[in-house]
Amino acid sequence: MSFPLLTVTAALPAVGAVVTAAVPAAKRTAAKYTALVFSLGTLGLAIAALVRFDPGGDRYQLTESHAWIKNFGLRYDLGVDGIAVALIALTALLIPFVMLAGWHDAEPLETAAPSGSAAGNPHLKWRPTQGFFALILLVEAMVVLSFEATDVFLFYIFFEAMLIPMYFLIGGFGDRAHAAGEEEAARQRSYAAVKFLLYNLAGGLIMLAAVIGLYAVTAKQLGTGTFSLQEILAARGSGKLHIETSTERWLFLGFFFAFAVKAPLWPLHTWLPNAMGESTAPVAVLITAVVDKVGTFAMLRYCLQLFPEASKWATPVILVLAVIGIVYGALLAVGQRDIKRLIAYASISHFGFIILGIFAMTTQGQSGAALYMVNHGISTAALMLVAGFLITRRGSRLIADFGGVQKVAPVLAGTFLIGGLATLSLPGLAPFVSEFLVLVGTFSRYPVLGIIATLGIVLAALYVLVLYQRTMTGPVKAGIEGMSDLKVRELVVVAPLIALLLFLGVYPKPVTDILNPSVKHTLSDVHKTDPKPALEAKK
Repeated sequence: MSFPLLTVTAALPAVGAVVTAAVPAAKRTAAKYTALVFSLGTLGLAIAALVRFDPGGDRYQLTESHAWIKNFGLRYDLGVDGIAVALIALTALLIPFVMLAGWHDAEPLETAAPSGSAAGNPHLKWRPTQGFFALILLVEAMVVLSFEATDVFLFYIFFEAMLIPMYFLIGGFGDRAHAAGEEEAARQRSYAAVKFLLYNLAGGLIMLAAVIGLYAVTAKQLGTGTFSLQEILAARGSGKLHIETSTERWLFLGFFFAFAVKAPLWPLHTWLPNAMGESTAPVAVLITAVVDKVGTFAMLRYCLQLFPEASKWATPVILVLAVIGIVYGALLAVGQRDIKRLIAYASISHFGFIILGIFAMTTQGQSGAALYMVNHGISTAALMLVAGFLITRRGSRLIADFGGVQKVAPVLAGTFLIGGLATLSLPGLAPFVSEFLVLVGTFSRYPVLGIIATLGIVLAALYVLVLYQRTMTGPVKAGIEGMSDLKVRELVVVAPLIALLLFLGVYPKPVTDILNPSVKHTLSDVHKTDPKPALEAKK
């Protein structure tokens, strides 16, 4: 029996979560290093999976298949294609940086001494450091399993289960830099966490109905119900399974709704600004750079592969929603006064680009969308984590409270600028390549939508450069004079991300070589080919 690499890659952070949570409460530093070691071990396994993956080989590789509950057709089926293995590597890469950036985010808070206590004896509000790092590892395990699962029900379990640790990370470990008092801040964190949970649970419940419906269809036509993605695709390819048009459309809508909430796609996006705004910067990165990628990934793996005709039927509406999301997110980012909410709305705009590329159904569009998932994770992590360092130093996340930072903390300002330029897709940085491919792929089939989508680029330049101008340039504002520059731990977090942005901006081929075969398979599933150029078509 071959080594179960995918199982171990997902199991290691889950084990790490248990071990970290079991560290005695007084040994907070030991808990942090324990979690960091497990995250680095997971990164090593993810790199091993990436090395073993052969882009020219089978569609799904490193596969594992075991019976789970035979009577209900449930199986423990794992396998990765190029997109999945790239996103697993991205997830495993970001988690150690998230931990290092949030190294002090779960320390006990010094508050006013409670009544009856000795004078001058500060009261430490307990914050479970072990719990914070254990929850991060638990999210990583569930996200990795979501990328690995090739059984629809197995995917659904972890797609929903990851909401629970995220709920506690948002509600229990919120941002300390809040203009309101502690009581109001706690109320807003609770509101953001509940809104995140309710939106995503609602989408998950609708998806559950669609999953059950898919099982019923396979049971009726194949004699035995199955949730296996590969078995369903094989049955459809051989003609043994035929889903009626109306049924396929309803099933597609059930799946797509859940993924659109997670992605997030306008108008199902409203939970994201609250969740990112009230979270610490590392948790905000976990939301938008890791968890939300499961939604766009699932559109490629499940919506397009399982329901190809319904996907084509829904494409015009989805493309319009994606373009609205691009422009809407960028416009609201321009008007934000809160740094973290600005980045949240920018992410909504970027997810619009990803979904636009997916449903343009061209080779360039889907390759760009898949690459954008990777590049957006890196660029958003870089910008948000540097923004978090900035906010922690000032004790405020309001743009108006900053000014002249580049004069007192030039390295911090420089890294913030690079992260911002990556966010606006400056040529030479990684997101430019993916955004360009998405727009070219969209324009070749839907030129009007492609032209409108370019407005998102113009607005991105506006909100990023205005943000930099207001926070980093001009006279040094009160409260900024003594701001320290980036420390060694913070440089260790930011430097590799910036290096990746530069490298992939100049040479994205190592990633696109892994992604492109999976894109070709997906386009084959929906029976789509690239449109011929206008001049060639006239001949």
